[in-house]
Amino acid sequence: MRIIFVDGYNVINSWPELNDIKNYSFEAARQQLIETVSNYAAYKGYSIFIVFDAHMVVGSLEKREKVSENVEVIFTKENETADSFIEKTVNRIGRRSEVFVVTSDSLEQQITFQRGAVRMSSIEFYHEVKQIESKIKSKIEKKYSKQKHTLEDRIAKDMLEKLEKIRKSR
Repeated sequence: MRIIFVDGYNVINSWPELNDIKNYSFEAARQQLIETVSNYAAYKGYSIFIVFDAHMVVGSLEKREKVSENVEVIFTKENETADSFIEKTVNRIGRRSEVFVVTSDSLEQQITFQRGAVRMSSIEFYHEVKQIESKIKSKIEKKYSKQKHTLEDRIAKDMLEKLEKIRKSR
C-alpha cells in the first residue's frame, strides 16, 4: 500500500483555491484540504497522513485524529515542524513501504528522498488530485444518467392511470 505524507500548510499555500480560502480562514482551508485528500485516498486506496505544524504553539502536544479509514491528521508538538515529523517518520519506515512525501520545500524533498521516499511537489499532487476528482465526478454522472427517474417508475400503476384520466379530461 502506498503511504503518503502531506505537509499540510505547504499544500494549502500552493493550491490556488486553498490559498484563497486561507485568506479568510486557516481552519476552513485545513478542512477543505482534509476533505479533498480523504476523497482521493478513498478512491486510490492510499494511506495518507496530513501533517500540520504546531511547533509555534506554546505547550502544544502532538495530536492525531483519524479522519477516515485512509486518512490521519497530525498536529506536531511544540518545537517540532511538519518537516521534522515527516523526516523522522520516513526514516523509521524508510524503504520497507512505498512512501511519498508531498511538499514543495526542496530541502525537505532531498532529505526524504535520501531516506527512501519518493518526493512529489504540492503542485504535482494538486494535478493528480484534480484528475482523480474528475474521474470520480464522471463515474457519478455516468451512474446517475443510467438510472431512469420517470414518473412511471415512482408511483403505483393505479395512481398513474388516474392521473392520465385527469390529464385527458382537460
